[in-house]
Amino acid sequence: MADDANADADEDASDDRDVALDPDEYTVEQLEEKLTAVTNTSDLDAALAAEQEGKDRKTAREAIQSRIDELEAETEDEQGDAERGEDASGEEPSEVDYAPENRTEDKRHVRALKGGTYRDMWVYCETQGGQLLDVSTEMLGKARELMDGYNEEYGEDERVVGVLVGDESVTDLAEELIAYGADVAVYHEDDRLARFRHKSYTEIVADVARGGAEPPNWATGDPGTDPTADWRDYDKPRYVLFPATDNGRDLSAQVQAELDSGLASDCSGLFIEEELVSNPVKTGEPGEKVAFERVLHMKRPDFSGFEYSTILCLDNPGREFHPQGCSVIPGSFDAPDPDYDREGEVVEHDLDLPDDWFRVDVTESDRLDEGVDLTGHDVVVALGRGIGDDPTRGIELGLDLVDAFDDAALGLSRGVVTASYDVDGHVADYVAEERQIGETGQEVQPDLYVAAGISGAVQHKVGMDESDTIVTVNTDPEARISDFSDYFVEGDLFEVLPRLTESVEAGELTMQAEASDD
Repeated sequence: MADDANADADEDASDDRDVALDPDEYTVEQLEEKLTAVTNTSDLDAALAAEQEGKDRKTAREAIQSRIDELEAETEDEQGDAERGEDASGEEPSEVDYAPENRTEDKRHVRALKGGTYRDMWVYCETQGGQLLDVSTEMLGKARELMDGYNEEYGEDERVVGVLVGDESVTDLAEELIAYGADVAVYHEDDRLARFRHKSYTEIVADVARGGAEPPNWATGDPGTDPTADWRDYDKPRYVLFPATDNGRDLSAQVQAELDSGLASDCSGLFIEEELVSNPVKTGEPGEKVAFERVLHMKRPDFSGFEYSTILCLDNPGREFHPQGCSVIPGSFDAPDPDYDREGEVVEHDLDLPDDWFRVDVTESDRLDEGVDLTGHDVVVALGRGIGDDPTRGIELGLDLVDAFDDAALGLSRGVVTASYDVDGHVADYVAEERQIGETGQEVQPDLYVAAGISGAVQHKVGMDESDTIVTVNTDPEARISDFSDYFVEGDLFEVLPRLTESVEAGELTMQAEASDD
């Protein structure tokens, strides 16, 4: 339930709702027969709303409402029996109810926390080689910005909490988290955690989030235990951010599932504000709009970046979804300058790690070459299939233009990477997948992006459309890339690139621009 499709999250871009039982498809008599098989009141609420917005038949509305009343009466009877059983045993009822809500065949794992207390924004900070990844500091900076605004808006004093898991190197990095904006840095150190491990990392981060509480188990009836961590006074975090890296994507899905919440993956925009929602599954009141406060709005790109959806992780009437969580695309936010004079609390997390969590051992490893990082350069020169007539010469011209700038790099479209061009040895190293720009390659946003011989497929656009200035060289004036280029040079790259290189080296433009009526 921790991926986008099963996160119980709403998209504010649409009020459309999935209706398991569409009353418009049945006569009233057929509908009455179908209703006997429905046991989820949320589905019935949605069906009632659909009937009101559709045919709005009085007898159909009455039939649906009658089934809702019947199920609610059964639920009240069951709760009454349970309460009488507790009273008879002399035990005080728990203030926090972990009972499963509307347990169904496909959600046996749900251990629903209701009536919990939630505070703070948590940031899982990934490391590599004993250093924080850039995305970790970027998320800390954004979390600091969000919680400063949150505390001012709501008159609260909630904190940013950074979380580290790893070997002894994370001990020293805890202070780094404070410098980058965290109020609290929690770390778990164990030499066996030098490499990312799904089971152990998931269990540790979930335990930190629960504050050492034992999770409830609906199958046995065990309600779980209260949090034991003495540095906090709540059940689970209000919000949590993970990096959208390979390991971060794995960890975020597993942790959010352990915490019985949802996940919006690969987000690039975040803000907190109130949201009016009319979906009866969330409001419990068909036809009524309910205001949900303090909602983390998580924006993510869809359709290869042409559209954006805003994901909301909202509570149901009898079921809470916390923490509201997402994974963040690296480079989405600016990293703050560290302030090593900031004060904060450093907490060492303690948890016995069973040997069973480390059943797989890495006995031998080899470090790959550092690879090519196209991000962070002032200029990127990208070549596409337009070099096909003479691939070797095309790459040479691209490298000449790269060398003319002080800080530039050579990138490729997917078309070049997959074309298996026969190129001479001295440029063969440059025809590598690691130089690919686009949806399945690197995403760059330089001051200047020169695209030569690239048509502008959607997948390529995702990787470069945040560039400040885009200059395109193409023989086809109707190429899609012209739609999102700042300057379009109609011409053969084998003729245009040498002149561009000459102009850059001379410090002046030697080509004459020609205005277009388009």
